[in-house]
Amino acid sequence: MARNTGPKDKISRRYGIALFGPTKYLERKNYPPGQHGPKGSRRKQSEYGIALAEKQKLRHQYGILERQFRRFFEIASKRRGVTGEILLQLLETRLDNVVYRMGFANSRAAARQMVSHGHVALNGRKTNISSCTCKPGDVVTVRQRDKSRRLATKNIELTAIAPVPDWLTVAKDQFSGTVVRIPTREEIAPIVNEQLIVELYSKS
Repeated sequence: MARNTGPKDKISRRYGIALFGPTKYLERKNYPPGQHGPKGSRRKQSEYGIALAEKQKLRHQYGILERQFRRFFEIASKRRGVTGEILLQLLETRLDNVVYRMGFANSRAAARQMVSHGHVALNGRKTNISSCTCKPGDVVTVRQRDKSRRLATKNIELTAIAPVPDWLTVAKDQFSGTVVRIPTREEIAPIVNEQLIVELYSKS
């Protein structure tokens, strides 16, 4: 499976926001990477540059490559409703993100690895496709294997203080959770202006 393997802190510094979870790295180096980073403020961007940066931030946040991201946008653009909000909902209801939101993994990357290594079941069936979209009523469980349960137990301890979104219900003692409904934009609380992404793709 293709994935981004470069230094994550450098990507976060490029956009000036913690894209992969809390980090103290941005506090120490709150300027862009590169030899000219510390010498001045961030360069003024064109409208295209701003929109492209918004797309890249969202793509990196969910850990997906350009081809996958474009596919999600095409699906969103064909559905009735606000394209930008539908795009956010599609990304938020990916199986790996649902596993992360339920607290069975302490990062999206860790959740993706759990799914791809066969530790997760969707509606009682083992799946290793992290990009599949969950629907209301879908039940996500950690498989009944010692290795899977030990991994999930460790992650549950790490995510104990993280709140579970209202659009999910979780029984952590049973290693199970259910998608109650599709999240709203307010619940997703995006770090980007998704409308700029829609305009970017509409012009391409």
